[in-house]
Amino acid sequence: MIDALQRTASLLALTCLAACNGTGHDRTAEAPEAAEPEWTALFNGRDLEGWIPKFAGHPAGENLRDTFRVEDGLLTVSYENYENFDGQFGHLFFDGEFSSYEVRAVYRFIGDQCAGAPGWAFRNNGLMLHGQRPETMALGQNFPVSIEAQMLGQREGGGERRNGGVCTPGTNVVMNGEVLKDHC
Repeated sequence: MIDALQRTASLLALTCLAACNGTGHDRTAEAPEAAEPEWTALFNGRDLEGWIPKFAGHPAGENLRDTFRVEDGLLTVSYENYENFDGQFGHLFFDGEFSSYEVRAVYRFIGDQCAGAPGWAFRNNGLMLHGQRPETMALGQNFPVSIEAQMLGQREGGGERRNGGVCTPGTNVVMNGEVLKDHC
């Protein structure tokens, strides 16, 4: 699942390890010549086949204002058809289920922030993992219940910005035996 908050585009290529259902490489096995894992592309580079858009205030499956699209073989998130953000939080769900996997993603941010988007959303994207299905989200629900691997871009003017953190919309995580209740 991809958080969509950039005006012009966030570019993202996703892949998932074929071991999703226990059929691939077992990293815990002690094999001297372990086979390289076989990766399965989740995005075909041509269209949004296998993906379901969901925007706050709209039913699952509606790609509001052509926000999610494929340009030059890249999965792109564009807010060029928006005059104002107006709380239109959007996510793109892969139409499949995985329980044990590794994810590899390449991303970048281009363009300007959409007018009216919250300040915390500047160059803010993520992979929403172990999340609820889009058709189970309430019509006005902004974010799916999930664990987000957050991906951030640099702020204008530079400066340090943490990247690769975890956010927990609607849930919590346990780290070092302690339940963490902070959102990110």
